[in-house]
Amino acid sequence: MEYPKNNFPGGVWPVMLTPFTEDNQIDEKALRALVDWYIESGVKGLFAACQSSEIHELSFEERMRIAEITVDAAAGRVPVVASGHTSDSLEDQAKDINTMWKTGVDAVILLTNRLAKEDESDEVWIENYHKLEKMIDPEIKLGVYECPRPYKRLLSIPVITEIAKTNRFYFLKDTCCVAADIREKLKAIEGTNLKLYNANATTALESLRDGAAGYSGIMANFHPELWVWLCEHYNDKPENADRVQEVLMAASLIERQLYPVNAKWHLKEIEKLPMTTKCRVQDDSLLFETWKEEVRMMDRLCNRTYEEYCK
Repeated sequence: MEYPKNNFPGGVWPVMLTPFTEDNQIDEKALRALVDWYIESGVKGLFAACQSSEIHELSFEERMRIAEITVDAAAGRVPVVASGHTSDSLEDQAKDINTMWKTGVDAVILLTNRLAKEDESDEVWIENYHKLEKMIDPEIKLGVYECPRPYKRLLSIPVITEIAKTNRFYFLKDTCCVAADIREKLKAIEGTNLKLYNANATTALESLRDGAAGYSGIMANFHPELWVWLCEHYNDKPENADRVQEVLMAASLIERQLYPVNAKWHLKEIEKLPMTTKCRVQDDSLLFETWKEEVRMMDRLCNRTYEEYCK
């Protein structure tokens, strides 16, 4: 089958959060407001039902519903990709993928750790992928995400080469965090439909200059406008880009706090989105005052950086 050329735009693709109500249900109103906030910040696409969405704590129905709401709220303004691909057996994974595709997403993202166990070889991974491929709708556009949970499986060059040559893979969310390895991956996917979106703040600018399509990481939940600027101006304003990159790297250390509680707190208290700080992966009561002040300080620093270097 001939697959269409990849028209996914380069730039920022946030890994989306899932807002919950006080009684721990998906908050549709808040999710729609969050989609608007991302898009108004200038992002080029949305990655729904990912690890930041707390997919491992969501039911099958909830994962699909999040994608449906996101697609509807985006209303064609930006493309939406989604995963929700958490099952163990290949048969159940095929159900995940086929059902997710029916929500209207532009691609379904496979988690690299679902296609082989931690101690199994790349050959097993490739064999399982080809088995899975036969179980899913041939029209489905695919992507792949080196998801850290339940274990982190980085894609080797042979695996990337194998999936890229199918031309049905469009999106790679890379989490290797090593600039030299990203360069090797970019060489392997050159001329194919597969585009690489780096999740790591420290290597982001270097990877953009090496040919990465954009950024798809946690920090777009805090200050997407800085990431949007970097992805758009890393080439024509190199000195300013260097300064912005340094701030983005330092700001990314906030990930080591109580994420995603701190991101939801930022959105609620600073961005004034109508959402709670409730999470299923973390207890939001553990976000103590010093951490909140660190988020405030980070926000002020990023705002000053934008005013100084991005105007």
